[in-house]
Amino acid sequence: MDFTLTEEQRAIRDLAREFAQKEITPYASEWDRTHEFPAHVYEKMGAQGLMGLPFPEEYGGAGADAIATALAIEEISKADGSIGLTYAAHMGLGAAPIFLFGNAQQKREWFAPLAQGKGLGALSLTEPSGGSDLAGSVKTAARLDGDEWVLNGSKLYVTSGKVARSIIVLCRTESNQGHRGLSLIIVPHDAPGLVIGKLESKMGLHTSLTTQVFFEECRVPRENLLGERGAGFRYTMQVLDGGRIGIGAMALGLGEAALDASLKYAQERHAFGKPIADFQAIQHMIADSAMELQAARLLIYKAAVLKDAGKKFSIEAAQAKLFATEASDRACWKAIQIHGGAGYLTDFPVERYYRDNRLLLIGEGTSEVQRMIIARDLLANAV
Repeated sequence: MDFTLTEEQRAIRDLAREFAQKEITPYASEWDRTHEFPAHVYEKMGAQGLMGLPFPEEYGGAGADAIATALAIEEISKADGSIGLTYAAHMGLGAAPIFLFGNAQQKREWFAPLAQGKGLGALSLTEPSGGSDLAGSVKTAARLDGDEWVLNGSKLYVTSGKVARSIIVLCRTESNQGHRGLSLIIVPHDAPGLVIGKLESKMGLHTSLTTQVFFEECRVPRENLLGERGAGFRYTMQVLDGGRIGIGAMALGLGEAALDASLKYAQERHAFGKPIADFQAIQHMIADSAMELQAARLLIYKAAVLKDAGKKFSIEAAQAKLFATEASDRACWKAIQIHGGAGYLTDFPVERYYRDNRLLLIGEGTSEVQRMIIARDLLANAV
């Protein structure tokens, strides 16, 4: 398959790269240290047309394809994993469900502002009672009371929940119907009964805000139901397929940053009278990282091409997410090893790359879940 980039894809990549190098890279380490949320960066990204890349121009988006979107996520993440995650989650989880399943009114009221960068979007799935068992663990319930949905329950690990303009909530609208009783409902940031919990203290991704969210007799209009009642689980699985391409692209950016840092340090650092780049052990680590990241890129592009073609891409997205996140994990680990003692210091960015990448092996389906998805498909289609 030919993955030669088009002129438009190169232009979007270059736009994101230039923006990241100017507006993000010089400040990323300090933001990580202070846990500052750089709201102004997302405003500037909106002004550049980056916040709605994959969405139609009629809503304020850029109409970019999935490869171009992945390239932009990669470049932003290469500069700062926290901003890369917030960016990818905004488009893939916060905005995409409304675009895919919303009606005309919902797209005008809730989707268009997100595509135009006038606010961040969020999706809340995980609950205290479970994670990977999404269908069985959802206890947040919504009942109809006249012309309003009344929500009660709680969610964990909501990316951008504290600052989101809207939060899409996977909740139970029918009891005793398993995954067929789940629906998606759009909850505005100022909805009565919506309570934003504490900011989580995390290993990495310090400037991406992760919060608990509580619904205490939270009331939203009846028309905020997204798509069909009872179709929420099916919608969520479709959304996560697309999101996994974004997570793979984010991991690729972090891995590339780690590799670049390794190449630079290996040529500058001397031991036994010569650059450590001359030692075979260092060369092998560099070669392995470059090879695995290139393979990850091709898996991401394949899933993106299938997505744009309107073909099934669930397995390809799982493969891309699984391989890219684990390849980046290895590249980040090798970067610390190449840096030696310096790699353990916060003076060098490689320790931040490693910390930031660790979540990607967990979020939007753990590595174990991805392997289960891939294996089940293979077994189901085995002759």
